[in-house]
Amino acid sequence: MTKISEEEIARKLSTLPDWKRKDSKWIERRYRFKEYLDGIAFVNKIASLAENENHHPFIAIQYKMVIVSLTSWSENGLTGLDFNLARQIEDVYLADHN
Repeated sequence: MTKISEEEIARKLSTLPDWKRKDSKWIERRYRFKEYLDGIAFVNKIASLAENENHHPFIAIQYKMVIVSLTSWSENGLTGLDFNLARQIEDVYLADHN
């Protein structure tokens, strides 16, 4: 998959309001949980998504907060893969928290 334009990045980020541009190569989202193990369960769900997509995020666990960062190393920037996975991660989170 090829790197997408700045305009496309802005358009895709507008559909993921809690995701932020970290720099020119990354998008990131922080998720807060009531309990530590809720965050761990969420990370396991992300891992399954990532394996299915063969696109793996950076994940940091800071007690009750999970930080997910996405980029496409092969393209040295952001691609549709990053935004597709971000949408799937968001959908999993929302399914558990609505």
